[in-house]
Amino acid sequence: MTAVADARVTGRARGSSRDLTGTGTLLRLALRRDRIMMPVWVLCLGLTASSTVGRLDSAYETPAQRTQLVQDMNGNGATRALFGTAFGDSLGALTVWRVGAFLTVFAAIMSLLIVIRHTREEEETGRQEALSSCVVGRRAGLTAALLTVAIANGAVTLLVAGGLAAQGGSGAVALGLAVGLSGMAFGGLAAVAAQLTESARLARGLSAAAVGVAFVLRMAGDAAEDGSKGSGHVLTWLSPLGWAEYARPFAAERWWPLLLIAVLAAASISVAYSLAGRRDVGASFYATRPGPRAAGPFLKGVFGLGWRLQRGALAGWVAGFVFAGAIFGAISDGADDFLGDSDQTREIIERMGGAQGLNDAFLASMVGILGTILTVYSASSVLRLRSEETDQRAEPLLSNAVSRLRWAASHLVISYLGPVAVLAVGGLALGLGYGMASGDVGGSLPRVLGAAISQVPAVWLVTSLTVLLIGALPKYSSAAWGLVGWVVALGWMGPALKVSQSVMNTSPFSHLPKLPGEHVTAAPYLWMVLLSAVLTAGGLVALRRRDIG
Repeated sequence: MTAVADARVTGRARGSSRDLTGTGTLLRLALRRDRIMMPVWVLCLGLTASSTVGRLDSAYETPAQRTQLVQDMNGNGATRALFGTAFGDSLGALTVWRVGAFLTVFAAIMSLLIVIRHTREEEETGRQEALSSCVVGRRAGLTAALLTVAIANGAVTLLVAGGLAAQGGSGAVALGLAVGLSGMAFGGLAAVAAQLTESARLARGLSAAAVGVAFVLRMAGDAAEDGSKGSGHVLTWLSPLGWAEYARPFAAERWWPLLLIAVLAAASISVAYSLAGRRDVGASFYATRPGPRAAGPFLKGVFGLGWRLQRGALAGWVAGFVFAGAIFGAISDGADDFLGDSDQTREIIERMGGAQGLNDAFLASMVGILGTILTVYSASSVLRLRSEETDQRAEPLLSNAVSRLRWAASHLVISYLGPVAVLAVGGLALGLGYGMASGDVGGSLPRVLGAAISQVPAVWLVTSLTVLLIGALPKYSSAAWGLVGWVVALGWMGPALKVSQSVMNTSPFSHLPKLPGEHVTAAPYLWMVLLSAVLTAGGLVALRRRDIG
């Protein structure tokens, strides 16, 4: 019996080692494929914290100013939801307050993109099956992807901790670990999604939805309760991003919330490994249901196909904006009363939303945030063109009686009209939430809805730049994400860090009137629409003249 048991253990050990055969080679391949994208992510995240210290030091020079800023921010639920809770008035603690949530969210996004790119996307395109015909273990691809994301998050951890070491060693380490472990946790969740779904796009959508839910829970919890005065709100504790916040870097660090993030990362990775060993390459646990034998009349055209491919993402963004708009609207009423005589907080809100009444300025800042975040959808919608091309699904369409312009238009019509629909629905939710809280739905709803729709030209400009990249520089089309990240970062962090107006003007949103409240002129809208049309035309002309693929 002992010999039989030993043989079984030995067999399992050999099976486990065979499952990892080829991991080193696949890891080198993944690092080579990500040799541009990953260093850019790592450097942007790693250097954000250290650059923020200097800006905060120049913006709030005295301890009294920093103490007053913390009191003002923590005393208002609306600003806590927007910026998070500040646990101390040192430069290190203020840096965590200002960019901590930003770093954890974008580390999560970086991680899920890397994991899904090297797992489900490889299977969807058939490359993993070709590799598996060689001496490659069943779990080698997943292991290589997780090692890649571990290297990226490890580098971010070191850069964040090293950049803030002068502000306090333990606080710097706590923040670095909070960011890195958050990235690993959501990378593990993305690995689970890659096992469950048959489509890389759906896996990315589910993983991004997990990040969005965690962020909204953190916002709602911080808005409901000032965590600096107690144990925190239950909604914040339900979010992994809340665990990172409650580690309290630079404010009497608490290390056990970081252990919760590590447990989530380990558990999700373990589940992903278990699922990977129970399915075939290319298969999934929730396979796409077969459609009807004959396509309906709407699917017989290329525009119907484009809508079918894009409708899921559009529906998800609409639902997310309804939820976010309702929350933002409910907390916007009474901002003037809440903030009282706080000059510093008023200045931040006014830089974001204009110098009109503080309630209108706060609403304008919320509208601006929704607009900048929507650039993520617009860029991903246009980049669907490039993925259809590189995955060799566009060529069969173009080999028939479908022109390149018609094929591109089938996606671009959604890329341009989709943001209009999303902003309209989000504006309705924001206006209703604010109107119900203030008791003036009839007066508030049209103003807020108009303010939300006014963001469309700026979103279109980012969309058109993405079209130009796909048409003229297809190999570098992923640079659109750099543009999106820059726009979002300026909208989120620029006003609080008092970034110069010349830098803020590099974002198209800075050229729009701050609505509701400010005077409206047609010139900026007309110029943006005209520039968008020119850029789109240039991208489509370049697409017609280059090779497909």
